[in-house]
Amino acid sequence: MALSASSHAQPKGATGVLVLGDGTVIWGKGFGASGHAVGEVCFNTAMTGYQEVMTDPSYDSQIVTFTFPHIGNVGANEEDHESRGLGAVGLVVRQEITPHSSFRAQNEFVEWCVTHGKIGLSGVDTRALTRRIRMSGAPNAVIAHNPHGEFDLKALKKQAKEWSGLEGLDLVPGVTREGQENWTGGHWQLGFGYGEGNADKPHVVAIDYGAKDNIFRNLVKAGAKVTVVPAKTSFDEIMALEPDGVFLSNGPGDPAATGQYAVPSIIRMIEADIPLFGICLGHQMLGIAAGAKTAKMFQGHRGANHPVQRVGSEWGESEGLVEITSMNHGFAIDGETLPDNVEQTHVSLFDGTNCGISIKGKKAFGVQYHPEASPGPQDSFYLFEKFVGMLG
Repeated sequence: MALSASSHAQPKGATGVLVLGDGTVIWGKGFGASGHAVGEVCFNTAMTGYQEVMTDPSYDSQIVTFTFPHIGNVGANEEDHESRGLGAVGLVVRQEITPHSSFRAQNEFVEWCVTHGKIGLSGVDTRALTRRIRMSGAPNAVIAHNPHGEFDLKALKKQAKEWSGLEGLDLVPGVTREGQENWTGGHWQLGFGYGEGNADKPHVVAIDYGAKDNIFRNLVKAGAKVTVVPAKTSFDEIMALEPDGVFLSNGPGDPAATGQYAVPSIIRMIEADIPLFGICLGHQMLGIAAGAKTAKMFQGHRGANHPVQRVGSEWGESEGLVEITSMNHGFAIDGETLPDNVEQTHVSLFDGTNCGISIKGKKAFGVQYHPEASPGPQDSFYLFEKFVGMLG
């Protein structure tokens, strides 16, 4: 079953389909939840961590094409979630999901997809689909699964064509927490699970724009007490919690759209000299608050092997050092729009896009990539230590 833009004839045995906004129809074998979902099709090059990827809230309204062929081979478990079942709406894979071969597995990945409402499509030429995204950009699409192979192709094509896409879309209200939470879970260890944090100070208030749980675990590991608050928590409400510093989380959608209500509070925090650390969406909105602009990327960065180089005056002897990082973003700060009071601290060695900033004269910095990994390398844990070290 292959990529086809000319023939929409349904192959025998096809129980799943991906319909792109331009009318392209990709047939395959469906698995996981039944039904259909609309989203942007992207690709992720990570070789591990598919469960973490699928529960990353930054993937809301996206359909993930995995370039690695052996998805599902370690099953699924309750320890590897990065959120409360949020994340990507669907996934596309090359091979059928096979029975797990991991001692940590609690159930099969196909069963996990059913439970968590994830629609899967296997038997697809993922190389061809990835090349299409690299050549033409990330397309809008509808992914559908029906065990009986019954589809209203005309309706699916209409939905894919008419979906507005991610640009200008604020998705944060659908993924943020509803209330305040005192976070205590620490770093994971094999055989022990997640430890407990016991710090009273320094106190970090983390704004949840669609955060991965491993971010909070790394803040705890670095020595902080963490209070997580919903995305629309006001500046005054945050100050009432007496934070030593504020963390701005990752999340889905267009940072300029979310910034309509988030950036004014971030500006007040900068003016009040509150230490700030932003990751991904939080990093982008910190940049907007400082006077920069963001833009939609052609294909985005998603994977666990992205090289990022340290640049700028703050690094001393370590300037030029390269970190291998985990990434998931389709928007980025336009480096050409950085004002004079903002210094670029990291750049992507894939395409030169901005991957880090710091605000001069302030204890405020952000990175575009994911130093908490999960999945991915742990080269960048020092950033959590740097932030917590700022808090006194």
